Amino acid sequence: MLLPRAALSPALFFSVSVALIVPSTVAVGVEPTGTAKPTSEEPRPNRIKIEYVPPTNPQHEEIYRHLKETHALEKVQEIFSPFRLPMDLTVKTVGCDGQSNAWYLRPTLTLCYEYLDAMWRNAPKEVTPAGITPIDAVVGQFYYVVSHEMGHAMFDLLDVPFFGHAEDVADEFSTFMMLHLGKDQATRLISGAAYSYKNAVQNPAVIMPLQAFSDVHGTPAQRFYNMLCLAYGADPKTFSRVAEDKYLPQTRAPDCQREWYQVATSFKRYILPHVDLGLAKQVLNKDWLPPESKKSLQDYMHP
Repeated sequence: MLLPRAALSPALFFSVSVALIVPSTVAVGVEPTGTAKPTSEEPRPNRIKIEYVPPTNPQHEEIYRHLKETHALEKVQEIFSPFRLPMDLTVKTVGCDGQSNAWYLRPTLTLCYEYLDAMWRNAPKEVTPAGITPIDAVVGQFYYVVSHEMGHAMFDLLDVPFFGHAEDVADEFSTFMMLHLGKDQATRLISGAAYSYKNAVQNPAVIMPLQAFSDVHGTPAQRFYNMLCLAYGADPKTFSRVAEDKYLPQTRAPDCQREWYQVATSFKRYILPHVDLGLAKQVLNKDWLPPESKKSLQDYMHP
């Protein structure tokens, strides 16, 4: 869902607004009109702030408690701490009056409890035939969405140019980040994130209204294949099942290493100069995911 122009003051309306992470919606802007670029302070790392806003809806108390107990936002804070930013960026969870949503609007990245609650409810009840555990489905989608929104934030705050669709770039940034959290964690994250698109790809004949193709995003199925293609292109051995089990069509797989090289080269040229490499090494050497478990989410939340 796009944020309507009337919902924002002229000074904050972003010249490019984009939305939608399946199954929830996101909104983001690239550069606010009428405001200066965020260069008033010397860029430095450790600019990520976090806030768990107490929910007003009693139904969100459990997810609120679980997020705090597992230090979900603290992990996000540390993972993105190496980026040298010119201003503080706040990541917060908050109730959104029934709207399942997530978005970035300078200088805040907002995650609605409604969105996070839907994420838990849409997760599998048991390990899937493909081996995706309930907790990996949730954690994978959580990091995918957060990294996607962080991608919008980084391109905005670091004034990084891109020649293409903002949502595609954010998806690529997100996949790139997940793939760099270690092989074992990367496979769990990519598999879990890919699960969120299962409804879009489980039917070989997809019928969609024509208007769906006018959206600023690619279709859910396209985003699913783009994610898997980057993963396979980055490490064909680790993600061999993507091609062997035909999750990725044979017509697409041969080109995936080129696609990965394009993303990796762009990251190295435009993003890496803004990263504190010492802090980044510490981040990459840590385990960020909960221990692998075949428990149901209910058992996981109530051990």
